[in-house]
Amino acid sequence: MKLNKGSLFALLAVLELASDADRQLSTTDIADKYGISSHHLAKVMRNLVHEGLVQAVRGVGGGYRFAGNVSRTTLLDVIQLFETLESELDIPNHWNHSGDPIVAELQSITNEIDELTKAVLDTITLATALKSARKRSETDAQNKAPGKPALRVTPDSA
Repeated sequence: MKLNKGSLFALLAVLELASDADRQLSTTDIADKYGISSHHLAKVMRNLVHEGLVQAVRGVGGGYRFAGNVSRTTLLDVIQLFETLESELDIPNHWNHSGDPIVAELQSITNEIDELTKAVLDTITLATALKSARKRSETDAQNKAPGKPALRVTPDSA
C-alpha cells in the first residue's frame, strides 16, 4: 500500500503532536524532524485544523497541538481525510474487457484487499500506534546500550 504525501504527512504530524498533548509544535519543527516539506505540511495542517484533530495556537511561540482523542482516533480516520484508499485496475480502455470473468475476478480481489486494509487501519488507534512506537524506541535503545555486544547474524544462526 502506498499512501499519498498528504496522508503520510498527516499521520506523522498527528502522531507527533498526540505523543505529548500538552506540547505545541510548528510545522517547521515537525517538517525538520521528519525531513519533509514544511510548505506541504502547512497545507496538511490546515485540513487537520478544519477537521478538529489539531488546534492552531496563534501568537508568539504558536504552532499546533493535538485536539482529538488518541484512544478513539484511528489511522483510517486520518488517512481518509486525504484519500479514499480504493484501488483501481489500470486496464487500458481500448481493451474493452468489461464483463470478462478474469478482469471481474481481479477487480473483486482488489476490492477485498481494499476492505481488509481499511479494516486493519480502522482498528489501530493513535494510542496503539504511539504505544508501539515507544516500545520500538525502548527496544532500539536497549539494543544500542553501551557494553552490549552487537547482534550478529552468522550463516549458522540465520
